[in-house]
Parts: sequence; C-alpha cells; structure tokens
Amino acid sequence: MTRLRKKSQHKSGAQQTSLWEVTLLFLKLGTIAFGGPAAHIAMMEDEVVRRRRWLTREKFLDLLGATNLIPGPNSTELAIHIGYQRAGWAGLIVAGSCFILPAALIVTVFAWAYVRYGSLPETSHVLYGVKPVIIAVVLRALWSLGRTAVKTRLLAVIGIGAVVLSFLRVNELLVLFVAGAVVATVRWLSTRSKSRTRTSRSVFFSLSFATLFQTIATTTTTAAASVGLWPLFLFFLKVGSVLFGSGYVLLAFLRGDLVERWHWLTNEQLLDAIAVGQVTPGPVFTTATFIGYLLAGPKGALVAPIGIFLPAFIFVAVSGPLVPRIRRSVTAGAFLDAVNVASLALMIVVTYELGRTALIDLPTVALLIISLFLLIRYRINSVRLIVIGALAGYLLGLVVK
Repeated sequence: MTRLRKKSQHKSGAQQTSLWEVTLLFLKLGTIAFGGPAAHIAMMEDEVVRRRRWLTREKFLDLLGATNLIPGPNSTELAIHIGYQRAGWAGLIVAGSCFILPAALIVTVFAWAYVRYGSLPETSHVLYGVKPVIIAVVLRALWSLGRTAVKTRLLAVIGIGAVVLSFLRVNELLVLFVAGAVVATVRWLSTRSKSRTRTSRSVFFSLSFATLFQTIATTTTTAAASVGLWPLFLFFLKVGSVLFGSGYVLLAFLRGDLVERWHWLTNEQLLDAIAVGQVTPGPVFTTATFIGYLLAGPKGALVAPIGIFLPAFIFVAVSGPLVPRIRRSVTAGAFLDAVNVASLALMIVVTYELGRTALIDLPTVALLIISLFLLIRYRINSVRLIVIGALAGYLLGLVVK
C-alpha cells in the first residue's frame, strides 16, 4: 500500500519530497544565503539540481523564467516554486516561509540593536571574504545554466542583446518581454502556430493581480497620517505587489513614500535599512522587517514582512500551474526559452556590478580563483564554501584593513 502511494505521488508530480526535507533545505539557505537574488538562485541550483536532483536543469530554468515575469522578490518566489514542485501546496508555503524566516529574525536583531545603540553591528570583515565566494558560486551556476539555456544561435544572440540592454539600464521587465516576444514571433512565423492567444493569456494572467493589490493598498495608505500597523501592512503589500528589480530599485521605491511623501523615515534610516537587507542572508526584501521595527516595534517587524512577501505566495500559486502548460505550447515554449536566457543575462550584469565592489585587492581575487577551483575540481558544497569564505574574510580583513 505504501509502495502504491509513493508511485501515485511520483506520477502526480506532488509530494515527491517530504515536507521535512523541504523545510530543512530552505531553513539552511535562508540562514546562509548571502549576496542577493543572483547568489540565492545559484545556491538553489547547486542544492536542488546538482546535489539533490529534485529538478532537471531545464525545469529549474523554466521556473526561473516564470519567476522573472511576476513582481516581487525573485529568489523567494523561486523557492516557493521549488516547494510547490516538490511537495505540493504545503511545500509552496513551507519553502517560502522557511527561506524568509531566518533572515527576518536576523534583521529583527539588527533592528533591535540599531534602536538601542543607534548604529549597526560591524560586518565588513565577514562580507570581505563572503562576496568573492558568492561571485564564484554565481559564475559556476551561470556557466552550467547557460549551457542548458542557450539552445540555438538565435537564443545566443538574444542573450548578448539582453546583456547589452541591461548594461544600458533598460528596465528589466522590458528586456525580458522583448526577448520573449522576438523569439516567440520567430517561432510562430516558422511553424504558423495558432496558439498566440493562449500564450499571452498564460503569461500575463498572474500579472493582473498586481494591479488589484496596488489599487487596494494605494487607496488605503495614501490617506494614512500616522504609522499604524494596518497602513504599514498595506504599504508593504503594495510594494510586494508591483516591484520588479533589485534592492536598489527597492531603495528608490521606498524613498518616494517613506521619506519624501510621508516623512516616516529619514534618508539615513532608510539607507541603514537597505544596508541591513544587503548584508544579512536571505531575501533583500527583509529590509521591510527592519523598517517595520523602527516604525512600530516588534509588531511592525512582524506585519511589514508579511505584507511585502504575501503577494509572492499568491503570484506563484496562480502562475506555477501554468508553467507546464506554457512549455507544452510551441510558441509559448519559445517565449519561455528566451525569457530564461534573458534572466541569465540579468544575472551576468548583477554579478559584474557585485564584482566591482567585491574584488578590491589581491586577497579577494585570490579567494575568487580558489573558490572557482574548489567548486569545479572538487564540487565542494556552496554552503560550506561560503562559511569558509566568511572565516577567511574575517581573518584577512583584520590584516588587510
């Protein structure tokens, strides 16, 4: 009976992995995943594709492409997608929550120390060693994912064009949709497929929820004269519903309302909040936890991250089941292939920007080279490598700085 149940579960695509395994993996990643979305995605690829073989590289790329088409924190949404693929609806909730929770708790401690002592704890020595290691992890992931994603010369050209457009600061979402539209059109012209209507409906369906959330949240928060838990929740619900892009985009988005419009925070407080989101592990959007604590204490630290991450769960729940359907359509599959390549192009640009700030001297360059060697030659676990990098950075930082 047990064997029959396992076979049935495997065929259905749900409950292929125990909920406990999903919990442990994403608690671990949420605790040590430094470096922003590109690094998080690289670490997930290492754990989910290489080590556990929960997903094929092609499936992982499809989920990454779908993630880039909806608003919200990309790495968190990818974690939610993986949880859904491996453990059904319970896995969807558990994977996302476990990836967020450790970071939210760490940020809350930072916020408590900031309010009590008026400054942030020193983390520069640790990050000095972690950043080069993160670049190595991302480069290895880009190489392996790129070999799978770039299937044709057209996709290679699209990837190069996406890199150029990203360096020119063209909006990330525009880059993704232009890439997808070009390849889908070429494929349609070559096959004379009649599936354009289904393709656009499948791809854009979940995006309509962003407008609904934005309308509800904006209507309520614009009238807020003081910082209460409800206005705080609705403001971050709006942010999580409509925001595409990196932590730097988040900074601009938060500054317009929190600093210039409502004067809930000063510029210095906002920059400190963004800094905490960048230097702590897990999603950069846990910046909301820090801001929530500053504005409304421990209750605010609970309410704000719920608001900013809730849309991600809803968007993935809506769009996740559409991914296999999109892949089955010739034209929609071509669109997704191009989005996958463009997503990797965005990661390349982010990695370049990170490298400019991380590789500042010979020791950091040496850490990068050693990390790449260990990853390629000995396939060392990226989590262990980051811990080693943190220790090395702390010791080197004491000497160099």
